[in-house]
Amino acid sequence: MSGTAARQRDPDRDPGLQPERTRLAWRRTTLSGTVVAVLAVKTVLHGGASAAGVVACAACCVLWLGFLSIAHRRIRALAVAASPAAFAPRHAAAAVLCTVAMAVCGAALVL
Repeated sequence: MSGTAARQRDPDRDPGLQPERTRLAWRRTTLSGTVVAVLAVKTVLHGGASAAGVVACAACCVLWLGFLSIAHRRIRALAVAASPAAFAPRHAAAAVLCTVAMAVCGAALVL
């Protein structure tokens, strides 16, 4: 049974605090991405700025901004409606791509 079918069958379903927990999870993940971006900048500045390091740091910062944009939209959608719309698959894929690419850039900076 899909989530949509369950909602149609029981329109008075109380989602409880689930939207708020999801919103908080998005905020925690955004904070983690911020820490990664700040550590990338710190690594480049204190480790000697090589061309590859600067490129990896810039990519990390751009990916962080992309994730921040996606997360902000989702947080806003969760805050507005009691029963928010499903997260679009393309937005979910973009969030995963930003997260994984940020991890790769961070690993490139460390190695």
